[in-house]
Amino acid sequence: MSIKTFEIKDQFYCNEKPVKIISGGMHYFRIVPEYWRDRLEKLKALGCNTVETYIPWNMHEPKKGEFHFEGLLDIKRFINTAAELGLWVILRPSPYICAEWEFGGLPAWLLAEDNMRLRINYKPFMNHVKEYYKELFKIISPMQYQFGGPVIMMQVENEYGYYADDAAYLEVLKKMMVDNGAIVPLVTSDGPWGDALSCGSIEGVLPTCNFGSKVKEQFQVLEKYTAGRPLMIMEFWVGWFDSWGTEKHVTSNLKENCKDLEEALSLGNVNIYMFIGGTNFGFMNGSNYYDELKPDVTSYDYDAVLTEWGDITPKYLEFQKIIAKFTEIPQVELSIKTKKISYGLIKVNNKVGLFESLDDISQPVQNLFPLSMEKLGQNYGYILYRSELKKEKKLEKLCLNGANDRANIYMGNDKVITLYDRELLIEKEIDYNIEEDNLMSILVENMGRVNFGPLLEKQRKGIDSCIQINGHQHMDWSHYSLPFDNLDKLDFSKGYHNGCPAFYQFEFSINEIGDTFIDMDGWGKGCVFINGFNLGRFWDIGPQKKLYIPGPLLKIGLNEIIIFETEGKVRETVILSDAPSLG
Repeated sequence: MSIKTFEIKDQFYCNEKPVKIISGGMHYFRIVPEYWRDRLEKLKALGCNTVETYIPWNMHEPKKGEFHFEGLLDIKRFINTAAELGLWVILRPSPYICAEWEFGGLPAWLLAEDNMRLRINYKPFMNHVKEYYKELFKIISPMQYQFGGPVIMMQVENEYGYYADDAAYLEVLKKMMVDNGAIVPLVTSDGPWGDALSCGSIEGVLPTCNFGSKVKEQFQVLEKYTAGRPLMIMEFWVGWFDSWGTEKHVTSNLKENCKDLEEALSLGNVNIYMFIGGTNFGFMNGSNYYDELKPDVTSYDYDAVLTEWGDITPKYLEFQKIIAKFTEIPQVELSIKTKKISYGLIKVNNKVGLFESLDDISQPVQNLFPLSMEKLGQNYGYILYRSELKKEKKLEKLCLNGANDRANIYMGNDKVITLYDRELLIEKEIDYNIEEDNLMSILVENMGRVNFGPLLEKQRKGIDSCIQINGHQHMDWSHYSLPFDNLDKLDFSKGYHNGCPAFYQFEFSINEIGDTFIDMDGWGKGCVFINGFNLGRFWDIGPQKKLYIPGPLLKIGLNEIIIFETEGKVRETVILSDAPSLG
């Protein structure tokens, strides 16, 4: 029996033979499992020999001590599918992944602990990582190349040089991986700018780089840290992501992409980021925060080599020509036939207001002062705060201290004001006479936790301090957690008020399954569920106007769509189209 080896010397060596890694990024958790094989076959047909993926801690351990590795999270199945196609796998199991993913992949429940410090050698944080790794590595360790699996490398942390310089943290993280069975070569990845490589590198671990242009110059910087070892772009950016409110879908310059890819392959090794972006299903989009909050849209198309729905692009065909100069392009017969179907116009079947549904989908928690989502054991979605204003005769001023990210404020069924981002922290002038209904409702939406930078530790959602009304703190609040993981409990026979947050139910029957796109034109803001699966958010500020519905989420016969909308901007119909649109 021959011994299998994968080593890093002056080049990458597989079984003592030099190899060039030509990889593509594909996040299994952004693609329905039924389509993993199709996307991986197209990756192989491009000429790639490797697939790279992050591993999102927040999905695999959504609640402390509760682990999930099934369905969309069946990483073992994903790795085995790659192996069946003869592909190697690069895993990036860092506690933090960035990836434009909610909280950079960190579990929101970490924020329930006061004084929690992230991504440093802080014992409470490291203990949580240790317990997670114990479960994760039970699955991924046996799949390493030396044991007959396809996993050839793993990454320690991610772009750490942009965050901190705690070398002890990196050493402990590396030791945790080794102690849990990691024997493949380990790598880090950082940008080639400023102190990032020096702060993010660790002895005995290969530094790699993330960038999308000026390959020769960037490699010259990386070369100072590799000590004669191979050069690799761990993220060769071929596109970018969209955030809500941008003018249009971001695209790259294909001619420049091609020039940079050829130069990169001539000088080193490449992981194309992204080969396919996929979808930020549910509430899993991340956000960036510099001067203002910029939440990412539901689509993670990224102007990637494959579209969000798996179509081959001009970029794919041009990249394939370039890769053919460095390796033989295999003949791959695609085993999954996908098609797009227009199911047409569907009329609303039922509707019910959020306020009327509260007791069906949430159990109120009473507290003297407002509590954040995390303190209530909630991770994602919306939260509603309610209280009677018994002493105030007029609503004149309002400030939501410690609030994130967007709040609609109601008196009874009247919407008084909407506050977003920093507006939440500033005392706002309001002119509203409290006459009969003195019940105040504050609906706060978690728009997606920041996934990059020092604000990671300031991501509690809902209201984490106090609510000031007319200059004084108002006490005695009811809290309704609304993660929307139980919409089967909705009772559509209850009431509804125009202009208030509400649920809209649509039903349609089909005799053929295919991919389709739900057109949200004419709708305001909210999220969409198909047969109980949370597709993601929509917002009329764009640029995304349609949400992709993968065929495997549908079923022959009766299907149900539920739309939750918060602004009162709705239609009596939706259209399921075969034509995608990214704005």
